[in-house]
Amino acid sequence: MKSLIKYSGAIVVLLGILCLIIYHFSVHANGLLVLALVLEVVGILGYIIVNRYVD
Repeated sequence: MKSLIKYSGAIVVLLGILCLIIYHFSVHANGLLVLALVLEVVGILGYIIVNRYVD
């Protein structure tokens, strides 16, 4: 369980990348780009914050 929490930020970043792949190959919606940006920023910040406090 602790490892899932530790890598939750990386999982969110991968979801952001998945949104970018969907945008590139099928749906060209600006909302999808915004969602990808938000997921990547939250994932990176979450990864940094969680790994700072979870040991």
